[in-house]
Amino acid sequence: MAEIVLKNIRKTFGPSVVAVDNLNLTIQSGSFVSLLGPSGCGKTTTLRMIAGLDTPDGGELYLDGKLLFSESEGCRVPTEKRGMGLVFQNYALWPHMTVAQNVSFGLEMREVPKEARKKRVEEVLELLHIENLKNRYPGELSGGQQQRVALARMLAINPDVLLLDEPLSNLDAKLRLEMRTELKRLHQTLKNTILYVTHDQLEAMTLSTHVAVMHNGRILQYAPPLTIYRFPADLTVAAFVGSPPMNFFSRTEEGASGVFQSFLPLFPTLAERIHTVGVRPEDLHLSPAPPLDSWGYPAFFETVLPTGSDWIVSLKVDKRTVFSVLKEDPCLQPGEEVWVSTRKENLHLFDTQQKRIEIA
Repeated sequence: MAEIVLKNIRKTFGPSVVAVDNLNLTIQSGSFVSLLGPSGCGKTTTLRMIAGLDTPDGGELYLDGKLLFSESEGCRVPTEKRGMGLVFQNYALWPHMTVAQNVSFGLEMREVPKEARKKRVEEVLELLHIENLKNRYPGELSGGQQQRVALARMLAINPDVLLLDEPLSNLDAKLRLEMRTELKRLHQTLKNTILYVTHDQLEAMTLSTHVAVMHNGRILQYAPPLTIYRFPADLTVAAFVGSPPMNFFSRTEEGASGVFQSFLPLFPTLAERIHTVGVRPEDLHLSPAPPLDSWGYPAFFETVLPTGSDWIVSLKVDKRTVFSVLKEDPCLQPGEEVWVSTRKENLHLFDTQQKRIEIA
């Protein structure tokens, strides 16, 4: 069991920079939680405070009910006594040691007997499919192989909690996909509690059991990834999660007021509360004529960006550009008129405070 609880955790840098602002978070034992957000939102600082590398200015931090930090009680358990494994962007492998020696290093520091060390190293190398690399040095390995070695070194000491700070950011697209698959498999096999810091929403969506979307040192939403995608709690979450990003039409935005007004008859009891309407590109469809059974609005085709599996279509709706994602080439010419449409249940509504309005 390795449940992590943060209560009113705060961290500032200097007199004016609030990195983490009274953060409350419960990471359940065995879960894979991603802290997702743009640079400077406080996600790495949060991970470093959990690890004990940074000291909070206030609040409390618990691991399985055991107090790790409390300002009021003067408690601060050092990093080495928290039973956590860390992997950062810089893998920090010892260049003069072989793979096996790097993986064994933490066990040696814990004075594990030689035969037990050897057996444990063989186990984790096999787990990560790098047993054939054990006699190589880090300089002889690819980026993906070095990442596996860093993970193996962390797993060798059998930590209750794994803390990963953007560990895949230095890899190319193919290796990132391979390592995401590897991390998912490891979590399903080992059942460790994992806290993963990333700005990559695809990593967060595909790996996590829960995602905490952070902004300006606060958690805006904490939920399973598909819940965040389908039911974003506010406008900031809706804008950040999704690629291409959600299309928005605001009551007061120049060039969007006409299309905004066309949504209001769909929600007669909510019309006065609605300030912004959002629709994801994959839910925005094209047709040559007005749809008969859903919302529709005239638009003009601008350009298409083929990705191989999808076509990202840029359209002019009133005076602003919106995007649609299609499964087939629309075969349109620039300036050609079409209709964009979507079903009522695919719309996302937000009030003047940018909070989500639930559709009954």
